[in-house]
Amino acid sequence: MKNIRNYSLLQHNTFGIDACCSRYLEYGSAEDAKEVAHILRCEQKPFIIIGGGSNLLLTKDFEGIVVRSDIKGISLHHTEITCGSGEVFDDVVDWCVAHQLYGAENLSHIPGDVGASAVQNIGAYGVEVCQLIDTIEAVEIATGELKTIKAKACGYGYRQSRFKQEWKNKYLITFVTYRLSKEFQPHLDYGNIRSELERRNITEPTPEQLRQVIIDIRSAKLPDPKVQGNAGSFFMNPIVSRAKYEKLAAKYDLMPHYYIDKEHEKIPAGWLIDQCGWKGKSLGRAGVHDKQALVLVNRGGATGEEIVALCRQIQRDVKEKFDIELFPEVNII
Repeated sequence: MKNIRNYSLLQHNTFGIDACCSRYLEYGSAEDAKEVAHILRCEQKPFIIIGGGSNLLLTKDFEGIVVRSDIKGISLHHTEITCGSGEVFDDVVDWCVAHQLYGAENLSHIPGDVGASAVQNIGAYGVEVCQLIDTIEAVEIATGELKTIKAKACGYGYRQSRFKQEWKNKYLITFVTYRLSKEFQPHLDYGNIRSELERRNITEPTPEQLRQVIIDIRSAKLPDPKVQGNAGSFFMNPIVSRAKYEKLAAKYDLMPHYYIDKEHEKIPAGWLIDQCGWKGKSLGRAGVHDKQALVLVNRGGATGEEIVALCRQIQRDVKEKFDIELFPEVNII
C-alpha cells in the first residue's frame, strides 16, 4: 500500500494539471482497502476516490486525502471475468477479444480503470458497461466490511450510478465481475461504425476488426492526452423530450439524434457545441478540439479554472441558442 504526504497528482489526471493533495493512499488488495478505510474513518478529513484520472479536472490543490486502487488481475469463470479495480479498462476489452469473450468491443479505447467503469457507467457506440456488469466487490468505508453488490442494485442510468449519487465516497471498489458471451453479436448501427467498415470493404467484421475500427474512429476524433491534455468527452449528451426534439428538428434539418424511447431523444452535445461556433476555438489557454467539439483541451499551461471558465461559457451559449442545458461528464474538483 502507498501512503504518501504532499503528493503531486500531475500523473493522475489526463488534463495535465499539476495540483497536489495532502495525502495519497493507494491500495493493492482487498486487505489494503480495509486498511485505507480504517485510515479514512480515523482521519475524518475530506477525501476523493480517483481512477486513472481520465475523467477528472483539478482546479486547485486538494487539502485532503486522494485514494486510488492499484488492484490488478483478471480471472475467468466460464463467461464471467473478475477484474481488479486498478486494471486499465481497455486492457480488459483487449483481453476479452483475445479470449473469445464478446460484448465489450464497442467500449474499446475508453480511457480509465475498471473501478471507474462501474462508477461512471461508461458507454460508447450504443453499449453501456452496466449491460455487462454482474457484481461489484467493494469495502464499505464506514464498517471496513467487504460487500458484494449486484449490478441491479446500483441504479445504473446514462453515465449515472448510485456510486455517483447516494453512495458517493461510501465504498472502495476492489473487483468488478463482467458477464460476456461466447457468441459474437456485433452492434454496428451507431455513429459511423458501418460507414467505416464499408470504407474498408468489410461486410461481416470479426471481433478483432470491430475493435480496431472503433479504436481508429476514437483515435481520429480524440487527442492523445500525452500530447494535449484532455479528459475525452467533457459533457454528457443531453436527453430531451420528444416535443423539444421535434421543435428543434423542424428548425435544424440535419440535426443528429438517437432514439431513447417514445418520449425522449438524445442529441449529441458535440453537435450543439459545434453549432455555437466553438469547434477549434479557445478561451485563453483552454480550447475546444478542432475535430470533436465534445472535447475540451489544455492548449498548454491552462489551469483548471480556465477550463471551467470555457465549460461555463459553452453551457451559456448552448442554453441561449437551443434552450438545452449541458452537464459535465467530467468530475470537477
